[in-house]
Amino acid sequence: MEFEEKTLKEQYLYKGKILNLRKDEIVLPDGNNAVREVVEHSGGSAILCEKDGKILLVKQFRYPYREELWEIPAGKLNKGEDPDITAIRELEEEGGITASKVEKIFDIYPSPGYTDEIIRIYRAVEFVQGTQHLDSDEFLRIGWFDKSTLKDMIKNGEIKDGKTVIALLYALK
Repeated sequence: MEFEEKTLKEQYLYKGKILNLRKDEIVLPDGNNAVREVVEHSGGSAILCEKDGKILLVKQFRYPYREELWEIPAGKLNKGEDPDITAIRELEEEGGITASKVEKIFDIYPSPGYTDEIIRIYRAVEFVQGTQHLDSDEFLRIGWFDKSTLKDMIKNGEIKDGKTVIALLYALK
């Protein structure tokens, strides 16, 4: 690799439930030393679900932004969990939809400057209406939106979540 940075030392500053914070000393391609701060995250899966020309979104409060955001159903990978199982689980938990078949569309790196998180984006292929199973600390509502409305919501800044914008732009192509 032409621009690879070599790790000299890793120091954990914080180890938590959903993320770890590391401070690494590195060598740059030109031989100079530098520091990189890295947020380690197990990654997650998100899923597009389209029914009768409408796409499912969930609206929930996101504490870091102090806002309610419209998003496609998504969640963190549990330790050792297959990402497609995460997508299926989150669609049922948040959207009340039981998927029997999903298809992976692509992976995204949400913020490669400081985190190793990978979000896998899926599409529900076969599914039926089920029942929501929200986590005890999850409060949200669902909405089904036609593609014209979604285009307007993206354009007007009503949908700000990166994984959702990327997935919707794929679906709206």
